[in-house]
This record gives sequence, C-alpha cells and structure tokens, in this order.
Amino acid sequence: MTVNGTITAVASLFVLLLISASFGWAASGGTTADGVETYAFPPIAMLGIIAGFGAVIASSFKPMWAKFLGPIYALGYGFAVGAISRGYETFQNGIVLQAVGATASVFLVMLVLYRTRIIKVTEKYRRIVTFAALGIMVLYGASFLMRLFGAEIGFINSPSLLGIGFSVLVCGIAASMLALDFDRIEKGVAAGMPKTYEWVAALGLLVTIVWLYLELLRLLSKLQQR
Repeated sequence: MTVNGTITAVASLFVLLLISASFGWAASGGTTADGVETYAFPPIAMLGIIAGFGAVIASSFKPMWAKFLGPIYALGYGFAVGAISRGYETFQNGIVLQAVGATASVFLVMLVLYRTRIIKVTEKYRRIVTFAALGIMVLYGASFLMRLFGAEIGFINSPSLLGIGFSVLVCGIAASMLALDFDRIEKGVAAGMPKTYEWVAALGLLVTIVWLYLELLRLLSKLQQR
C-alpha cells in the first residue's frame, strides 16, 4: 500500500462517480418547450443508493473485495448524487457549484490541519467522531422509517435556526471523518498493508466526501430559504 496508489484508486473511483452522476443529472430533469426547468427523481436512482450502500457494508466485512465493490458504489451512488444535485439546482440556481466549492475547500482545510498535526487522530477523537457519525446515521434511518408512515423529524430538513444548527453539526462531523480517512491511509502505508487496502482506503474517503457534499447541499439550501 502506497500513498500514490491510494490517490490513483481515489481518482479512479471519483471519475466513475462523476460519469455516473452526469447520467443521473440528465435522467432527472429537462426543459419544456416554454423553457421551464422540470425535475423528477428517477426511481432507478433508489436502486443505485441501495447498491452503493450494500457495497459499502460488504466491503466492511470483505475488505479484499474493495477493488470491485468501490466501483459499484461509485456508479450506483454517483447516479443518485447526480439526480439529487439536479433537484437542488432546479429550485435553487447555482447551489451545486457552491456545494462543490465548499466541499473542496473543507477537504483542503482538513488535509492541511491533519498534515500540520493541528488535528491529531487520537483514540478519543476516533471514538467521538465514529459514535457521532453512527448516531447521525441512526437518526436518518429513523427519519426514513417515520416518513413511510407519514411522520417526519422536522428539524432535519427545516430551514429554522434549529435545522440550520443541526446541518452545521452534521457537516462538522462529516468533515471530522476526513481526518479519520487520512489517518487510515497514513497508518496503512506505515504498516505495509497489502496493496488491495489502497481500495479500502479510497472507498472510505469517497464515501466521506460524498456525505460531506450532500450535507453541504442541504445546509446551503436551508440558508437560501431564510
């Protein structure tokens, strides 16, 4: 396992994600004869989400398969990300570019903070961030189940101060996860892990970046609604 090999794996997955996202973007909207933008979330995107989520879960049990599961995640989730992005852009012009810029900025800031050791990934840091992320996932899962029965956890999507504060917190947790990904790469290289672990680290990093991007999209959307 090497840093350059991991970067190559990340770049490969990112290219696949962008290609798939472009198809998701194209499949979810269009323009009427009057020049009005239309949008409809394609049902097939849900299959992409399920396939991508399944690939991440499977890779946690079978890390040696990450070289094959990573592209499945990138293609499946990429399509959904493209469709979701088109939805935000249809109703809030320019928001996707803002979210992309914000994601890149947060990534670079976290990388500098990690490399300069301003942020140190200790066991305590790892536990706090991991449990916080798991808590967010449980909350989102509960929200999804509640929506199936007509209920909803309002502040998750609300542009209220509470809703904005919640999104800021979640973005902070997603950003903190980047430090864990950087640490995994650094320690994996130092320990001489097998080359296949480059794909394990690459998949983990891509998952965090996608999560951060989607949360920043949600936050920016709430701020524009104020």
